[in-house]
Amino acid sequence: MSRNVTVLDYGSGNIHSAVRALERVGANVTLSSKSSDVLEADGLVVPGVGAFAAVMQGLKDVDALRMIGRRVAGGRPVLGICVGLQVLFDEGVEHGVRTQGMGEWPGVVERLAADVVPHMGWNTVEAPAGSRLFSGLEDERFYFVHSYGVQKWDFDVTQPAMQPPLVTWANHGGPFVAAVENGPLSATQFHPEKSGDAGAALLENWLKGLG
Repeated sequence: MSRNVTVLDYGSGNIHSAVRALERVGANVTLSSKSSDVLEADGLVVPGVGAFAAVMQGLKDVDALRMIGRRVAGGRPVLGICVGLQVLFDEGVEHGVRTQGMGEWPGVVERLAADVVPHMGWNTVEAPAGSRLFSGLEDERFYFVHSYGVQKWDFDVTQPAMQPPLVTWANHGGPFVAAVENGPLSATQFHPEKSGDAGAALLENWLKGLG
């Protein structure tokens, strides 16, 4: 059964490659920022390239923060990509400027502690046991293009019944968060749409969890 997926259109680049990648794995894709398209889709994909602050402003301009929040609160799947992952954290720091993020997860997006930045190219990841996104993909490589990332993870589970998020790590000058799976909310720092067959398989895994 094909799933209806909306790719959020808020002025970010690289949107059409995400659309094509999702269509490749069988999704019915709508590129839109209309409330009905965003809220009613089986899955929502939030891509993002460029600066943290610019992406946050673009999301605010189309009322996406409210719509993403409504989907997550209702258990409706959302997948963030690249800066679409970063804005889900507390804040981003670029060139000394702090920008508030969506605060779904605690953490600060900062410049990578590496001699060579940006981190550009293929890299392996370390996925945790039980990951659905990386099922069957534990030994694959994925394509990264970024200068900033979340390098510390400090998530306190306040209720015993809560399942802690599953965090996947990669390394470039030190460890950084490569992906998070947290109930309906998932995100990757790398670009599955640029990651060939491995990225397509990851998107298929995400689609399988839409219902």
